[in-house]
Amino acid sequence: MDEPPPGNILLQLFNPEISTADSIGILFYLISLIVLVFLSAAYSGAENALFSLTKLQLEYLVEAQNANANAVHFLMRYPKKLLATILIANTFVNIAIVLLSTLFFALLFNFESYPILGFLIEVVIVTFVIVLFGEVVPKIYATQNNVKIARIVAVPLLYSYKLFQPLVYVLEQSTSLIDKRITKKGHVLSVDELTHAIEITSEKDAPKQEKNMLKSVVNFGNTNVKQIMRQRPDIVGVDQNIDFNELMVHIIDSGYSRVPVFEDNLDNVKGVLFTKDLLPFLNENVHFSWHQLVRPAYFVPESKKIDDLLKEFQTKRMHIAIVVDEFGGTSGLVSMEDIMEEIFGEIQDEFDEDEHVYTRINDHTFVFEGKMLINDLCKYMDVPVNDFEEIRNDAETLGGMLLEINSLLPKLGQEIRFKNYTFTIESVDSRKIKRVKVSFDPM
Repeated sequence: MDEPPPGNILLQLFNPEISTADSIGILFYLISLIVLVFLSAAYSGAENALFSLTKLQLEYLVEAQNANANAVHFLMRYPKKLLATILIANTFVNIAIVLLSTLFFALLFNFESYPILGFLIEVVIVTFVIVLFGEVVPKIYATQNNVKIARIVAVPLLYSYKLFQPLVYVLEQSTSLIDKRITKKGHVLSVDELTHAIEITSEKDAPKQEKNMLKSVVNFGNTNVKQIMRQRPDIVGVDQNIDFNELMVHIIDSGYSRVPVFEDNLDNVKGVLFTKDLLPFLNENVHFSWHQLVRPAYFVPESKKIDDLLKEFQTKRMHIAIVVDEFGGTSGLVSMEDIMEEIFGEIQDEFDEDEHVYTRINDHTFVFEGKMLINDLCKYMDVPVNDFEEIRNDAETLGGMLLEINSLLPKLGQEIRFKNYTFTIESVDSRKIKRVKVSFDPM
């Protein structure tokens, strides 16, 4: 038997037995569907309009001091409640659209002969209407006219929240529980992963200087005071027993704005002298009691993280701290400038001497002083600090690390090899390593 043409099939689908009551029902369902689609569009547009408001736009709306302003202010204070209200209301509206559209098509068409075709028409048409007119179009319009839409929908949304408040509470609590579980199981990026991500960034995306700064920021929270402090032999301090004339000579020779004051030796620091405090007393005689100008010293342990120290410096309005070891002895000194240099690199002011902290022979060969901090050495050579973790132990300087490797004080010209690094001793005395040439093969 030949299949009827498509036009005849469509004509056969119309229900020929539509009564007056059915006609009224069809009209009622059609008007209801139009209203429901409009409500779906309103809720969808409200979501985009309210959540796309900038801070300035929100302040502008709230300043109006009217019902709309109060509604906007309340809704934006509780974004989870707002989102739950929109989702619940929109779900009910869409369910109502599906149910009414089924009744509408049942009255208007007869799908007994073509049930599959009827099912496809109902699904395709209803889905198309909901997606296009209930989601896409209103969201695009609301994003472009967010302030206008926010004014219109704020009060109706507030009443919707009150209507669905029990369901909103249940949904909000459920999502909070899920959030907590996701947070607990969430993947936390390690410092090594972040550093690797920065390293594989192309030079076009971020210049080398910016990449080095980003690496410093990433490692900032894992760096302790011992890694950046000025070592004890390099600390310039004054004995509290010297007279005023000797003090002035010492201050002028040192050139520092803050100087530790100790009794007998640096393990017994009594305070810190600010050279600016001496300015009103420059004409005093040798017997002037300068000790009254000494301020209390701030002591920190070697293990203190520098991000915590920076916060304490800011809170206490301090710029210098004495670093002590586990026995309470002075092991070094750290300043605000030392912390800043961890991020921005070497900082020199107009009073700093132009001294060469290292010599670069080529891209893979450098000459460093033995007292060079390992962290700084790695920055200058642009190599990972982790390369030396397994051999440095507690050593913080290049000389100390080489003593850890070699056990004994190396001789002049001796080469010490580790992985792809070669350390050549260029200057050494009976007590310490003075200068080292470091070369490495790129991995």
